[in-house]
Amino acid sequence: MPDVGDDEIVTWWGLVIEGYQATQERLLAAVAEHLALAPGPFDILLRLLRSPGYRLPMTRLAKEAALSSGGFTKVADRMTDAGLIRREPSETDRRVTHVVLTGHGLDTAKRARGITAEVLRERVLEPLGEKRSTELAESMRTLRETNG
Repeated sequence: MPDVGDDEIVTWWGLVIEGYQATQERLLAAVAEHLALAPGPFDILLRLLRSPGYRLPMTRLAKEAALSSGGFTKVADRMTDAGLIRREPSETDRRVTHVVLTGHGLDTAKRARGITAEVLRERVLEPLGEKRSTELAESMRTLRETNG
């Protein structure tokens, strides 16, 4: 194990958190400005956009979005009312309900992805460069796998 002092390792972690929070704030502000999307629906739209058939089981989506089932239901209700998603019962398991992007939701999700990519290019890729950005992503993947 590397010999790193307590203050140094705690400072490192604080910098990771502060860097993430500052970048995420810029990203969420841009999405809110251009699409009037709150963080919860924004996250859900991007997750659905990256999913096969633009659909996921509600319980899995709630877990991935780190929302309680009640909290997720409220967000999903608002997104359904806004025409972004619809609920579909599973054809193979009546206990499962899928959340699926609508046409409007797909368009909005693609626009959100474009804004996200633009902000990340400016706020992550430009200052770090491609090599360090890739290393950062790989490091975060390792921490997710180790601690998740």
